[in-house]
Amino acid sequence: MSFFVVPLTGCGRERPEAAPAGAEPSEEESLGSFEEEELGGRIQVDGSSTVAPLMSFAAERFRKQEPKVKVTVGTSGTGGGFERFCRGETDLSNASRPIKDEEVELCAKNGVENFPLQVANDGLSVVVNKKNTWVNCLTVDQLKKIWEPESKVDSWREVDPKFPDEELKLFGAGTDSGTFDYFTDAIVGEEGASRSDYTPSEDDNVTVRGVSGQKGALGYFGLSYLLENAERVRGVAVDGGEGCVGPSIETVQDGSYKPLSRPLFTYVNEDSLAEKPALDPFLTFVLDNTTRLARGAKFVPMTPAQVDQAHTALESGGVGVE
Repeated sequence: MSFFVVPLTGCGRERPEAAPAGAEPSEEESLGSFEEEELGGRIQVDGSSTVAPLMSFAAERFRKQEPKVKVTVGTSGTGGGFERFCRGETDLSNASRPIKDEEVELCAKNGVENFPLQVANDGLSVVVNKKNTWVNCLTVDQLKKIWEPESKVDSWREVDPKFPDEELKLFGAGTDSGTFDYFTDAIVGEEGASRSDYTPSEDDNVTVRGVSGQKGALGYFGLSYLLENAERVRGVAVDGGEGCVGPSIETVQDGSYKPLSRPLFTYVNEDSLAEKPALDPFLTFVLDNTTRLARGAKFVPMTPAQVDQAHTALESGGVGVE
């Protein structure tokens, strides 16, 4: 994907021209240049703990160019973030799933008009302890058997008779997380449907510590945490009906890692976009530097078509965006 040189201002934006194909931009070029009126103010971001690393990285890089703009990034989870966003408390709401009907209604009730921007792609990874030598791939049916609400499976042998009679300890996302919503929908077939006798947390590092500390443990979280902790936990391939496919940047980007790959969003408060001069340049910065930012935050970059669609949404203020 090409990078762009982006002259950003506090009042408007022109689409930049693409750099020559295959050219590797300098740090200064890829992160944009800001030569006109200095921006200021505060941008409040909250929501998905999965999306937070990308937006925090973007905020850090953007502030080097615009030091008077303060971007704060919270991690209340997708659901918790939408609650704040729809009360008008934040400018951007990071989300690892599309907004729900009831959240749309809450925003409408409070007069918070908004639209989504895709900022990256991600995959959820199923992980086991590094000492687990018996499982390399699990089917969606096996994962459902483990995680569905009525499940009493507490031994690996109950998952597959070929597996040892090793105690199965489970770790995963907290119930207020978009990661939880997505995993349960994709694996169990119903959003929010999950057994409760596992260790939940909004902090994926808790899952890393839990899985790495118990031989029979199994957990799930975003691909970024698997990449960051590959020396502590091991990713397991998933068979979504077309054979076993492991979690990786390539399989998420080409769509073969089913059903645990997904787009990541930030939702934009339209009033904030109109009233805060720094918000439009910040979002343009995110989109024009998506490859560097996504890789820096260990996500999967968007395709060129996805980037173009996001630019169009931002330029139109969300007009025509569902």
